[in-house]
Amino acid sequence: MRMFDPDVWREVTGGEVANRVRRLTRVTPLVPAPALGRRTGADIWLKLENLQRTGSFKLRGAAARVAALALEGSGRRVIAASAGNHGLGVALAARALGVEATVLVSAQAPEFKRAGIAALGARVEVAGATYDEAEAEAKRRAAADPSAVFVSAFDDDHVIAGNGGLLAREILAQLPDVQSIVVPVGGGGLAGGIGVEVVPRGIKILGASPESNCAMRRSLDEGRAYTTYEGGPTLAEGLEGAVSERTYAMARDYFPEIALVPELQIREAIVYAYRTLGILCEASAAPAIAALLEDASPIRGRRTVVVVSGGNIEPDLLDQLLSGSAVS
Repeated sequence: MRMFDPDVWREVTGGEVANRVRRLTRVTPLVPAPALGRRTGADIWLKLENLQRTGSFKLRGAAARVAALALEGSGRRVIAASAGNHGLGVALAARALGVEATVLVSAQAPEFKRAGIAALGARVEVAGATYDEAEAEAKRRAAADPSAVFVSAFDDDHVIAGNGGLLAREILAQLPDVQSIVVPVGGGGLAGGIGVEVVPRGIKILGASPESNCAMRRSLDEGRAYTTYEGGPTLAEGLEGAVSERTYAMARDYFPEIALVPELQIREAIVYAYRTLGILCEASAAPAIAALLEDASPIRGRRTVVVVSGGNIEPDLLDQLLSGSAVS
């Protein structure tokens, strides 16, 4: 199947949409992580998307989609489903570009993210117990309303190019001789978009997912896309849910290796990132670090970028992890 539209890719990474996205986002730092490098035997760099506006890479793709709709004049109202970070990105982009936004979240979405979305001017509603249920309701509402457009969190040309393509180009500009990139994987749009830019250059992508909720790894293992999926509970709520046929095809071509990380290691990676690396890392970003702490063999000896995809962690949760964990 067609994995992405080349015309959209050019528009998002180099056209007027790209200009609007750049005005709404920031170039995030890429910094060395010598402590993690010594631990893994690799030259490790951290791409700090936790310092992006809204605290997550998700702003890039959301801004690309909303900007394209605004330029077309077809986006009077957008509807999105989100575990939290995508909703924050949609809300900020919609407010900046004069578009009305509704964000449906699951009952599992953290309350502080819901409040953040509302504070940015979007209407927030709880729809379903899981992300997939919220997404199904968002699609239903958009289909029933001619004035509304559904903005996917991962299965959309503009979103994939904005999230992954623009991020990859920043990494390549900051570290041209990068050899590997480690990326958290949920629906697969971020890793797929990065793959479009870097895999043809011989750069390897290693994915990382929570062991209890890993639709993409299961899809790859069984040779079919899990477009509906009910996994187990995970602290990394932003990585929950199904994949799409498009992102599954991208995984096969660009990131077929996905490490699975148990919940305890996700918790330990958050603490390690805070205490040892000096960064705030949310649970959905932590699998990328946790995977290397558990087994660094895929990137040993290589110049490697770890995408710290977000830093929106509840203060109470961070306090609990820091007081209850002993990670050095």
